[in-house]
Amino acid sequence: MRLVFWAGFWTFILDQASKYLVVHMLDLRTLGELDVVPPLLNLRMAWNTGVNFGLFSEHGDLLRWALIVLALLIAGSVLWWVYRDPPNKLGMASAGLLIGGALGNVVDRVLYGAVADFLNMSCCGFDNPYAFNVADIAIFVGAFGLIMWGGAKKPS
Repeated sequence: MRLVFWAGFWTFILDQASKYLVVHMLDLRTLGELDVVPPLLNLRMAWNTGVNFGLFSEHGDLLRWALIVLALLIAGSVLWWVYRDPPNKLGMASAGLLIGGALGNVVDRVLYGAVADFLNMSCCGFDNPYAFNVADIAIFVGAFGLIMWGGAKKPS
């Protein structure tokens, strides 16, 4: 379980530090956008009040608090799952990534009322209109890892 904790801890720290750097130090919330290595990597400020890709963002505070509760329930459920049915090290690290990412986005919703998304990547003539953050990457990689290296128990 230590691996879950440390993977989650460092994921959370990296996510929040990157958001602090981009939102406050680079002041991307005022600038709006900053080209880093165009078109491969750009910083584009987007405040996501909804679910993925801003879906259901028109539902305001009710959705905000529902998503906070949902993320906490998912993080708690994943923690309970890996405690009850411990996977291998890759599965434990994946659980930590997912939990750390989920908690990073929860902190955003509490502090800002929305998730701070800022990474934008395009390539090869495709202009990607969406932005994401370190927590989103960790959640995706963590969920994929849990699918691949989840619990050790076999279904009966």
